[in-house]
Amino acid sequence: MPEHAPPRTRTGQAAEARTRMVTRLEAEGDLRPGLVRDALLALPRERLMPQAYVRRSQPEETPPRWDLLNWAVTADQDELLDVLYGGESVLIQHDGEPILGRVPGPRSGGSITSMSSTIGMTAGLLQELDLRPGRRVLDIGTGAGVTTAIACWICGDAGVVTLDRDRHVTAAARERLAGLGFRPSTVSGDGEAGWADLAPYDRIFVSYTVPRLPEAWLAQLAPGGRALVNVSTRSPSWPGLAVVTRTPGGWIEGELRAVEYGHRPAHGFERNFISARFRDRIAAGEEGRTFRSRHAPPPDDARGMWLALDHLHPGLVRNWAADHLTLGAPACGSWLTARPDPVGDWTLAAYGPRDIWDEIQDTAARWRAAGEPDTYQLRLEPGGEQWVSAGSGQAELSWCLPPASTSKNRTKDPS
Repeated sequence: MPEHAPPRTRTGQAAEARTRMVTRLEAEGDLRPGLVRDALLALPRERLMPQAYVRRSQPEETPPRWDLLNWAVTADQDELLDVLYGGESVLIQHDGEPILGRVPGPRSGGSITSMSSTIGMTAGLLQELDLRPGRRVLDIGTGAGVTTAIACWICGDAGVVTLDRDRHVTAAARERLAGLGFRPSTVSGDGEAGWADLAPYDRIFVSYTVPRLPEAWLAQLAPGGRALVNVSTRSPSWPGLAVVTRTPGGWIEGELRAVEYGHRPAHGFERNFISARFRDRIAAGEEGRTFRSRHAPPPDDARGMWLALDHLHPGLVRNWAADHLTLGAPACGSWLTARPDPVGDWTLAAYGPRDIWDEIQDTAARWRAAGEPDTYQLRLEPGGEQWVSAGSGQAELSWCLPPASTSKNRTKDPS
């Protein structure tokens, strides 16, 4: 079924849904008064995403099943409004398909290959980007065009470039942005190369996670410019946010913040995961040894410590669904669980060649000596090395981000 403009009878309901979304974002602390808030109230998400997928299968069910909802189908409209304005990621492409002209209905197997990120995270990042009229913006990872639309609404579309590796994503965004009256430069290409033709940029926004910062992004940042990029290991559990600026004198400065949420990984940057079988092995605990400790694990909100652990002892994945600390190392099958006991100590169980508890305690001690940082200095050396550090002297806590040639290797779950 072809796409159409929203029926007039639904326009008011969509506007009410936008208002509720903005009110919720304000209440949750993700949005404050300003231009980003005004843009979110003004921009109809159902025009940018007139079709979206909803998953109908359970997380471990195979093959996975989705339904493609369509705003032009009356029976789909209520559910689609909930999807578009509910705050979660919006799934927009299945298995690299063309996006324009799709027939709605069920899909089976394959995977979702493009999405619009959670609006709370997007709003927070865009506010930090400090968009203003006339600023030149490079939006890498177009997706549904939400970030691009906000940048166009605030800055004017003449200075906005949006880049995606998938030409189908680019084509859909170009058409739908034009339907809203925006005509930014909408291009396809390798995101890591940026888009040198219209550089330099005052602001660079990247909507996926990378293991290190590509040199091209740094080179395309204008004096006084700022870039926001999620930087992470192959673990999805403890993301970092790189905030990079170029001083008026041309020097690159940066910091890496430990944050709660991050974007999905870049194409080809495979993530570790704990499979259902591995989770079952950990829950059974039959292989592990049990011991006690008077030392508590660092709390979840000590994000700077967990970020350091992830980089200094890579390969760990947190099972956030467990009601106690549960970590697994898919590459070697090691795992650790920790539960508080009635007398104030901790009961731990561990298995495998890695001593995960010792890794945690060692990193926590180094993190405390460095001043318990949640934000680290990010040093971008002329030779290409990228160092993360906090503290000084013997108390310095530091690590080097992986070279570009090794940053996309895949680690499989052996379980």
